Amino acid sequence: MSRKIGIIAAAAATALAITACGAPEKPKSTTDGPVPDKPGKAVTLNILDVAGDLQLTQGMIDEFVGKNKDQIEKVTYSKATAPELVGKVKAQQNAGRVDIDLVLTGVDGLAAGIDQGLWVPLLPTYANRVPGMSDYLPGAASMQKLAGDFGVTVTYYPSGPLIEYLPAKVPTPPKTAEELLAYAKANPGAVQYARPSNSGPGRTFLMGLPYLLKDSDPKDPMNGWSKTWSYLAELNKYVTLYPSTTSETMKNLANGSAKIIASTTGWDINPRVLGTVPKEAAVGTLAGFHWVTDAHYAVIPKGVGVDKQAAILNLLKDMLTPAQQAKAYDKGYFYPGPALKDVPLSMAPPESQQALGEYGRPEYEQLIASNPLEVPLDAKSLVAAFDKWDREIGGAKVKK
Repeated sequence: MSRKIGIIAAAAATALAITACGAPEKPKSTTDGPVPDKPGKAVTLNILDVAGDLQLTQGMIDEFVGKNKDQIEKVTYSKATAPELVGKVKAQQNAGRVDIDLVLTGVDGLAAGIDQGLWVPLLPTYANRVPGMSDYLPGAASMQKLAGDFGVTVTYYPSGPLIEYLPAKVPTPPKTAEELLAYAKANPGAVQYARPSNSGPGRTFLMGLPYLLKDSDPKDPMNGWSKTWSYLAELNKYVTLYPSTTSETMKNLANGSAKIIASTTGWDINPRVLGTVPKEAAVGTLAGFHWVTDAHYAVIPKGVGVDKQAAILNLLKDMLTPAQQAKAYDKGYFYPGPALKDVPLSMAPPESQQALGEYGRPEYEQLIASNPLEVPLDAKSLVAAFDKWDREIGGAKVKK
């Protein structure tokens, strides 16, 4: 018996000695707690873009990284569609290994992530770390409210809904929602918009119809859109397919398989700059038109370490300065683009000024000034509207 006790005691002493000599400890979590002013060492940021935002902001990001190697060693970029976003992030969070550090998203991905509880609540805790947020344009400030505590608005535009067409093929374009429906009925397959959950023009058309049709409550798709859902169901009879991306609708307009498509200011200008759509393409509004504004947001998935969060907050601070925001004019992709006040086109890079000088539309300034600006649906309502559209309107005709 005494021998057994001696063996046990010796084993215990050995275990204590191993512990004292530095046996492995469970690593401390780096995802919780206060975010430092700067990362303890330079980090690698993995950025996922589901909104095409990098076309506007990659120049801002790359410039910051080039000047702040003590904070960000390198950046990797990847792209996906908005409907893929939730699955990607949730899979990583469920596995306990989040490799996506920063997401650049539109309202669709923002809303879906809020609905699923995926994002770090940055605000109001860290609002003082991104002072440019106090200089938002009124429309951008309204879009920021839509993000709640979870996203930071990085680019903004009044968006649409606009209709786009080639005058040679549509010499007398519709002027009202009723005329658009009549045109679709007379020309099956000629009117086209992309699946709303993955298309800025698609969702802007969806959310703009309640204003055009004077529905009972444009902000309540479940109880206030009776005219809208009836209109969409009737229009669906004459729509052959719904592309899964906006780019497809632009190509179809150019090749003639679609005659009238849903568009926005940016989707009007940029594809003409790039030559995807003929320069002579025209745009129009429908009677009772309200702008439904749009924005791109930066969001951080839960599970990202505080050192990376520190680097991201400093990056966002730099992105929300006038000099960087001027890059958002790009070549009209999100026209105008800047989310901040007092960022004129004259501050933009020369190539932006040249592109917008040739392909921009002078009438946009008056259209923006003289028509109401409406924020999109809140996150819960937008997800519900997308789901209802997929189930009851066009889901079966979405081109995969």
